[in-house]
Amino acid sequence: MLNFSRLAGMQRRTVWMATLSVVWPFLAQAQAFDPAVLRSTAPDRTAKLMAAARLEGALTLYTSIAERDLKPLIEPFEKKYGVKVSTWRASGDSVMNRTLNETRAKRYTVDVVHAGAVELEVLHREKMLQAVASPFFGELMEGSVPAHKEWASTLYSVWAQAYNTATVKKSELPKTYADLLDPRWKGRLGYEVENIDWFVTVVQHMGEAKGLQFFRDLAATNGVSVRKGHTNLTNLVAAGEVPMALTVYNYMPEQLKKKGAPIDWTVIQPAVARANAVGVMRTSQHPAAAALFMDYLISEAQPIYAQLDYLPSNTKVPSDIRKYKLMLVDPEESLDRRDKWRKLYEEIILKGART
Repeated sequence: MLNFSRLAGMQRRTVWMATLSVVWPFLAQAQAFDPAVLRSTAPDRTAKLMAAARLEGALTLYTSIAERDLKPLIEPFEKKYGVKVSTWRASGDSVMNRTLNETRAKRYTVDVVHAGAVELEVLHREKMLQAVASPFFGELMEGSVPAHKEWASTLYSVWAQAYNTATVKKSELPKTYADLLDPRWKGRLGYEVENIDWFVTVVQHMGEAKGLQFFRDLAATNGVSVRKGHTNLTNLVAAGEVPMALTVYNYMPEQLKKKGAPIDWTVIQPAVARANAVGVMRTSQHPAAAALFMDYLISEAQPIYAQLDYLPSNTKVPSDIRKYKLMLVDPEESLDRRDKWRKLYEEIILKGART
């Protein structure tokens, strides 16, 4: 008499063994991945990352980069490496805070964080990132990789001075910071309210005493109109409401200029540049894919940044912005003396500002 129960059990075992024979090699390879590869400088590092990343198959990215820039950056990576990138986008502060809160709550969702270097330095200090030894670090601009190697700069946003071409003549554009004290600029200058780093970096470049006095003189004689949001301030320049904005990112007026708006931009040198950076989470559930994506952002993706009017951190990628002398925002200065600089900024820039 046929034992159907026994037959069904045999069939299940047969199916299980067949499935296991297919899956086991992949499980073994995944288990064989050593996270130490992320810190390796061996010639086969990239090959190992690629193999392991394909098995992981996905990664989650938290980023502050502009929404319009996500698709051109991510699609080539997904197509080439077979890794699906899920993204969550918000401001740098929001990205940092969500990462901090989730990690402290032991919710290990994010694999890679891409935001301002200041935000990445906070995550480093909270021991949430892990060191990586990318073969591309040596190609990056000086100052792009901190000594701890837990993040690396991908691009630099350069603060430029945008002006309305209908109300500001090219011949009267300021060539130095001291030129901003000329009476012709009285009531004509705009400033983005959160740009403390620009203020701090210019002060330090001049020397603290001299720099603070410069801004006190600027506020007292010509004043600044403080506005919220870089895009908003750029649009106000294009509309003629603000003749010149001191602190907008260079790519913003450039984009409007290409669309025919009466706007252009100049750079008072040395210009202030702030880095965006990328880091791999210590709790990443897809460490190989995360490290491979980090490598990609500082190598293959660099020409894409240039096309999007950012300054690429990789010196092998040409950019018209490299002709300018730059001052880089120091993330450690921004963090370690934040209270001091915030108080001075509010006292000098915000207290008597117009809105």
